[in-house]
Amino acid sequence: MTRKKVDLTYIKNDSKRKTTLNKRKNGLVKKINEINILCGIEACAIIYTPDNPQPEVWPSDRAVQSVLSRLRTVSELEKGKKKLCQESFLRQRIIKAQAQLRKLRNEIRKKEVTLLMFQYLNANNNFDNSRMIDLNDISNLIDQNLEKIENNISISQTQKVKPIAENGGETMSSLVNRVIGLETHVEAMQHDNLSMDLNNGLGISLEIVSL
Repeated sequence: MTRKKVDLTYIKNDSKRKTTLNKRKNGLVKKINEINILCGIEACAIIYTPDNPQPEVWPSDRAVQSVLSRLRTVSELEKGKKKLCQESFLRQRIIKAQAQLRKLRNEIRKKEVTLLMFQYLNANNNFDNSRMIDLNDISNLIDQNLEKIENNISISQTQKVKPIAENGGETMSSLVNRVIGLETHVEAMQHDNLSMDLNNGLGISLEIVSL
């Protein structure tokens, strides 16, 4: 059974707040003691409470002084290597979450573009009404797939080309030709869209001369 999530807000009720303080303080001291025994490290606690002007120390004044003396000998550079405040912790969590979000969006977009590409291959759909960003993404995906296919071909040059079951017995060379044809068509559509954008945006005609 999972533990109930703690609501990290200030406890306004005095009695409940004092009870929580004692409970948490005892738990903290217990954890420090466990770390000290299990891991063999020097650890201490200095606790200030509203009702006591003198701090509570654990395990003893001498042990606390020993830990503090050792801490003072550590350079500021070494101290800062593993220092983590709440702001730094939250910033790291945000950066990690943003990276995961970007990765997820890229995976979703790749699946969308793959679907568009195979719709064209299987049904000979055209891209007359496609957005420029879709054409660019499809072109990039085709380049990636062609590179993978070329790598696979180079690895298995000495092997006999086998039919690809997923394409109804279509050979690798036939599939490559279809993909190359798709790439040529996409590039032509990109060129047409670019020319149309220039004509509409600048009010001039654009002629491409092939030499």
